Amino acid sequence: MVIALEGLEVRRGGRAILGPLTLSLAGRGLTILLGPNGSGKTTLLRALDGLERISRGRVVWPDGGPDRATQAFVFQQPVLMRRSVRDCIAFPLRLRGFDLRAARARADVAGAEAGLSDRLDLPAQALSGGERQKMALARALIGSPLLLFLDEPCASLDGAATRDIEATLARARDAGMRIVMATHDIGQARRLADDVIFLHRGQIAEAAGRDAFFGAPRSPDVQAWLRGDLLA
Repeated sequence: MVIALEGLEVRRGGRAILGPLTLSLAGRGLTILLGPNGSGKTTLLRALDGLERISRGRVVWPDGGPDRATQAFVFQQPVLMRRSVRDCIAFPLRLRGFDLRAARARADVAGAEAGLSDRLDLPAQALSGGERQKMALARALIGSPLLLFLDEPCASLDGAATRDIEATLARARDAGMRIVMATHDIGQARRLADDVIFLHRGQIAEAAGRDAFFGAPRSPDVQAWLRGDLLA
């Protein structure tokens, strides 16, 4: 599986906020997007998932285009629906034509794997912040996507919830899912990343494997950021 960016550029108000970028993401693994606020991480994730209007260039997806049946997106703020946790998790399967009983049975398994067994009958709005993010991740994974995009899924979560989500992502990666995730947490990047893309002012300052990125970064911007000296 290969996702390729070919001269991709996103412009708003006549100004380029991302790109032009040329890059390939091939094979299995978990790619972490790092960079200061406003560097373009969320915009890149949305472009990769087909949610962002591209001004120039293109994204080359597997099989010719974004496929909602084979990819999923977890937002920083989970999307909540006015239904039970079980039915929120089951929703993607219902959209794909699963009958209610089968979708709910699969949701029970996905919810249990996410640590939400005792929350499935509650309304989604009753969950804590960490539980909401676990529900969003279970909902994204229930359809067994080939591609998973996540935008800072652990922002503002406590240590326990973060560990649970990281463990779920590691299992999904090890099972063969291709994951691309934005985070500000350097420790999380060290724990999860197979490779790292560092964005600064809408450009790729460095793309490297985890060990090379953290052990011997070539970019002065990356070196400054790891020291805490690059703020924007």
